[in-house]
Amino acid sequence: MPRKARIDAPGALHHVICRGIERRKIFDNDADRDNFMERLGTILKETSTPCYGWALIPNHFHLLLRGGKIPISTVMRRLLTGYAVSYNRRHRRSGHLFQNRFKSILCQENLYLKELVAYIHLNPLRARMVADLKDLAKYPYGGHSVLLGKQKRDFQDVDYVLRLFGEKVAAARRNYREYVRKKMGLGQRPELVGGGLLRSSGGWGVLKAMSKARIHLKGDERILGDSDFVKEILAEQKERFEHRYWLQAQGYDSDRVVEKVAKVFEMEPVEVRKPGNQPLRVKARSLVCYWAVRELGMSGTSVSKLLGIGQPAVSRAVVRGEKLAQNMNLSLIK
Repeated sequence: MPRKARIDAPGALHHVICRGIERRKIFDNDADRDNFMERLGTILKETSTPCYGWALIPNHFHLLLRGGKIPISTVMRRLLTGYAVSYNRRHRRSGHLFQNRFKSILCQENLYLKELVAYIHLNPLRARMVADLKDLAKYPYGGHSVLLGKQKRDFQDVDYVLRLFGEKVAAARRNYREYVRKKMGLGQRPELVGGGLLRSSGGWGVLKAMSKARIHLKGDERILGDSDFVKEILAEQKERFEHRYWLQAQGYDSDRVVEKVAKVFEMEPVEVRKPGNQPLRVKARSLVCYWAVRELGMSGTSVSKLLGIGQPAVSRAVVRGEKLAQNMNLSLIK
């Protein structure tokens, strides 16, 4: 059965899990972990992607991110590709480092944000990398110690999470610490990372009770939320997919996008494709990136090949192009 496409909704909460190939280690030492953290911080800052929780385990990692103007898939592609190249060079190896696909679960924030922060931050303890909560508070490669003020990571949005636990920082940290302590005994929490209906219902016990009562829920393995939330997200995805399919049926492809942009800026299409720093050309190419990625659903890799620029440049251009389209009131199909 073919794999379902990831759901990458701007503004939504995403629990990202990525494992080493064949569950092998992806972090051999602190040098690896520091390299990964430096890359993560740089990319999250450049893409304006908020991070609320994270933890590094020897053979996998967890991130709790909010999708922004740059898709989570683009953020992760940059992170994983750059780190894998660096890791292979340091350890004199070749080949794949990560499993083919990272797991990204779109989450209902009002129900699961606090749960996921605690679940992710308890991972080093469950993996027996630290002995107890006291040691976890000092563990430098997880967001728990950052929330407690024991270390600083500029990419982690501490204030947003602490406000969930109290208005004053000191009280919020006490409440957060107690919340994590209570969650410590709940174990692996399969309802947070298991199958779609398991997630949507809130666990096996609830799911079995609903089954006996003949209550049918809508579930999806890519979504963590109640049945109504799942339906809403899937409806939005269907609408987005149908829009892109309609554009394709109308003959919109990368060439037509370039032609449309050339017409907007009174340029020749060949001039739009050429690299250069001239202000008009930068605007034109930014608009191409925005329409190609957001409207047609093209990948950053495809657009980078189209325009002869790197994927990070495409990501930045998408943001510029969106602002440009808004300011100039431009639409691809007008």
